[in-house]
Amino acid sequence: MLTLPKVEKLKPKSQPHNFFIWGETMSGKSYFASYFPNPLVLNTDGNSEQGQAPSFQIRNIRDKNGKLQQSAIKQLDDIITALQVENPKRPADQRFQTIVVDVIDDICVMIEQAICIDAGVQALSDIPYGKGWTVFNSTLQQFVMDLKSLPMNVIYISREISTTDENTGITTYKQSLKDKYYNVINGNCDLVIRTSKVGAGQNITYMREVKAARTKYIPENITNKRVLDLLISCQGMFSDEAIKRYQSAKKKESK
Repeated sequence: MLTLPKVEKLKPKSQPHNFFIWGETMSGKSYFASYFPNPLVLNTDGNSEQGQAPSFQIRNIRDKNGKLQQSAIKQLDDIITALQVENPKRPADQRFQTIVVDVIDDICVMIEQAICIDAGVQALSDIPYGKGWTVFNSTLQQFVMDLKSLPMNVIYISREISTTDENTGITTYKQSLKDKYYNVINGNCDLVIRTSKVGAGQNITYMREVKAARTKYIPENITNKRVLDLLISCQGMFSDEAIKRYQSAKKKESK
């Protein structure tokens, strides 16, 4: 029989594990993600050979008859299964600790494409009774939930789009992932980080800014030092007071 927990006030030590990173092209999104502990990259840009981390190239492949020879949906499912089953059995230094989806925009397109090819249609709307969109939504949500259930850091990367108001001249920036998909993924993330760059050529300065956080995090609760160092480099991640307190404690420990 199930035993209910005691009625008590808990003091959780919150730390982020699920991240959404967006920014303009070549602003350091993938570079930043590659420094998380033991990353495995789900790559869609076709540049997996240029990356520093092990990766899978995610794509739909058709046979000579136009049917799916390799489905991106099946490929993602197989990878998640391997991370659930094989990864924990590996020696500690060979276990992946971070999974990077680079980029999530393309993953959504590939899921949609795989469903359409299987159904023999051009668009999800061509599948009767809204079944196409139902299958797509459930597939995307299942993918996000499966990743979240892994004992790993999960990083979703998206590109950036800008819009300039013709009346005011003000330019606003946002992730390129469609809002309806972003809401599904962002609802399962702890931090949203925007990358940007200033300057040109060899004089570029790269910046990272926390745009949204699930809660107020403090450095002392981040158990992985590499993750902590990466997050400290993000503007707005911790309060000035929290960083001073953490740095003061480190100085005392080193004495």
